[in-house]
Amino acid sequence: MFPVIATIFVAVPIVEIYLLIQVGQVIGAGWTILLVILTAVIGVWLLRIQGLSTLMRAQKKMQSGELPAYEMLEGMGLVVAGALLLTPGFFTDTIGFLLLLPPIRIWLVGRIASRMVVSPTMGPQPGRSSQNNVIDGVNYRRED
Repeated sequence: MFPVIATIFVAVPIVEIYLLIQVGQVIGAGWTILLVILTAVIGVWLLRIQGLSTLMRAQKKMQSGELPAYEMLEGMGLVVAGALLLTPGFFTDTIGFLLLLPPIRIWLVGRIASRMVVSPTMGPQPGRSSQNNVIDGVNYRRED
């Protein structure tokens, strides 16, 4: 896993610099900077709308007694999209905007959710002693 993350941390800035130089040569440095700022502003605006929608769906599920696990994963996807949109560059903006598209985000969240295991039980875990977790309050006394 570490080699993949290290490669991403090296490759993404190189791709961003390359794209910024290429776009800057075509439309000029000032327009390139303006375009990067504009994509960030539009992205944050879209992120706000979709984030509020996801939050309202999660609140409805909690009010009905359901666990909003899917909405929480979707919210994490929106956080990643927001971070990518605020990172200057066209490559990260493209990935951030793709994560803002509901069909792509729903597909990605579905793939992540299908690999997760949720345990509905709340109690002692197998292999752990529950004796250390219990405090008997009947025989409690304070000693100074």
